[in-house]
Amino acid sequence: MSREVGAKKWGISRIGMYLFLSVISLFSLFPFYWMFVMATRPSSAYNSIPPTVIPGNQLVGNFQKVLDMIPFFQSLLNTLIVCLTVTIVVLFISSLAGFAFAKMKLPGKNMLFFIILFTIVIPPQLGLIPQYLLVAKSGLLDHLFAAMILFFLNPLGIFLMRQYVSEAVPDELIEAAKLDGCSNFRIYRSIVLPIILPAFATLGIIVFTSVWGEFLWQFTVLRDPESYTIQVALASLNNTFKVDFGMLLSGVFWATLPLLIIFLLFNKLFISSVAEGSIK
Repeated sequence: MSREVGAKKWGISRIGMYLFLSVISLFSLFPFYWMFVMATRPSSAYNSIPPTVIPGNQLVGNFQKVLDMIPFFQSLLNTLIVCLTVTIVVLFISSLAGFAFAKMKLPGKNMLFFIILFTIVIPPQLGLIPQYLLVAKSGLLDHLFAAMILFFLNPLGIFLMRQYVSEAVPDELIEAAKLDGCSNFRIYRSIVLPIILPAFATLGIIVFTSVWGEFLWQFTVLRDPESYTIQVALASLNNTFKVDFGMLLSGVFWATLPLLIIFLLFNKLFISSVAEGSIK
């Protein structure tokens, strides 16, 4: 197949764009590479001049120190449980609420939607003390459920799903389903849900990564090392008098690797869902 008339396969603008993107990619990947280098070096290499940029031979030794200090794999499993549970619940609640706000006629729904969106601008630190007291009085301290409960209602997820349902689901399709006697939940399950599945990938990755990186709330409610998530466990590696940077960055490297693998596995689905949403 011949190219379009006047189209250049490797024009100056395209070469410049690829060069620019390559440089930006290298800058983006360098922190992760440097973290890997430090994970393979002794702690003294952290402050070496000139900086060390070549990997060493201490990767296994540094990681063994991490395993001796914290229950690394148990903390990693706890984090996966928290992230997967929160992601599934957020996807269900956000899609259901998005459908209700977009297609159902409810009194005061616009005001309620505005109140939900307004909570985005409220700093989470303001509610830390009363939320902690509620969790403590409920007897949920040191339980993984306490680390999840605050994130089940996601205003951003509700907003994204409302916008997607509004654009992607035709009103005529819903009206036809109502004429056939379908209940609202049947319409959501059989019509709305299959249409908005591409948006699940985008919201799912956003929620999963944000919960994975959460620290303040998990550090507040999880005190038993057996219930630590990976972020709280890594924070316990810090020593007031001496910090072993090789050990610390080794733990951070191995804790970041699963998240990177998950993102790479779902990267194409994430991009396709964004592209499909923009077309719709």
